Amino acid sequence: MNGAAHIVIDRVSHTYRPARGRPVLALDGVSLSVQDREFLALLGPSGCGKSTLLYLAGGFLPVQEGSINVEDRPVAGPGPDRGIVFQHFALFPWKTVLGNVLYGLEKQDLPRDERLRRAQEHIDLVGLSGFEDSYPSQLSGGMKQRAAIARTLAIDPRVLLMDEPFGALDAQTRSLMQGELLRIWQRSRKTVIFVTHDVHEAVFLAERIAVMSARPGHIKEIVEARFDRDDPDLQRTPGFLEMVDHVWNLVRAEAIQADRSRAA
Repeated sequence: MNGAAHIVIDRVSHTYRPARGRPVLALDGVSLSVQDREFLALLGPSGCGKSTLLYLAGGFLPVQEGSINVEDRPVAGPGPDRGIVFQHFALFPWKTVLGNVLYGLEKQDLPRDERLRRAQEHIDLVGLSGFEDSYPSQLSGGMKQRAAIARTLAIDPRVLLMDEPFGALDAQTRSLMQGELLRIWQRSRKTVIFVTHDVHEAVFLAERIAVMSARPGHIKEIVEARFDRDDPDLQRTPGFLEMVDHVWNLVRAEAIQADRSRAA
C-alpha cells in the first residue's frame, strides 16, 4: 500500500486479570498497520479480542505489552484525534440530537456560532435534518446510530473507531446504514477501524480485512477487498461472492477452533 502508516500496532498482548478466576490472555502478539484514510475491518469469532484491540487503540485500556502508535505518537489514553462509535449508541437521553452533537464541540474552544454550524453540518451529513430537536427516545435505532456517528465526526477526529456499530439494528436498517457509512467515509476520508463479526459487512465496507484467530487473538490473515463500491450490483457479482466465501471459511475455521477450546 502507498503512504505512511497512520496507526502501527506492534506485538501487542493483553491479559485480563479478574478479581476472581484465572487470568485470560485475550491478545497474543498482535501486529498490524493501518494506512492514512484506510477503511480496515477487524473480523473474527466471538471472544477473539477484536473489541479489546479497538479499545487499546482508543486509549480506553492500557497497553500492557508491545506498543500502539498513532501518527508516530504512542497511545497513552483517549484523545480528540480518535473518535469512537459504540454498538449501543451511547447518546445522552436528556439531550436532543443537536445537544448530543454539540456535546463534544463544547469541549473545544470554539465560538458558539462555529459550534452550531459544525453540528448542523454533521446532522445534515448523516441525514437527520429536521430531527435536531428530537430526543433519543423519539428516534429509531438507525437514527440513534446516525446521531452517534454525527457526534463523533463533528469533533473532526483523524481516526474513527467503530465497535460493531450496526450490531443492534435490524437487517434492513443495518443494510441502509452500511450504505450511509460508505457515503460518509467517501466524503470525510477518515482512517477507520471497524469491528464486526459479520463477514458480508466486512467485505462490503472495508478496503482490507484483518481476520483474527480464536483466543488468544492474533492476526491470521490480511485480506484485500478492493471493489468498485459505486456499483449498485456489487454484492451480486461473482468476485464479491467469492471474497465473502473465502473470508467466511477463514472465520469458520477459527470459530470451530474456539468451540473446541471451550469444550476442552
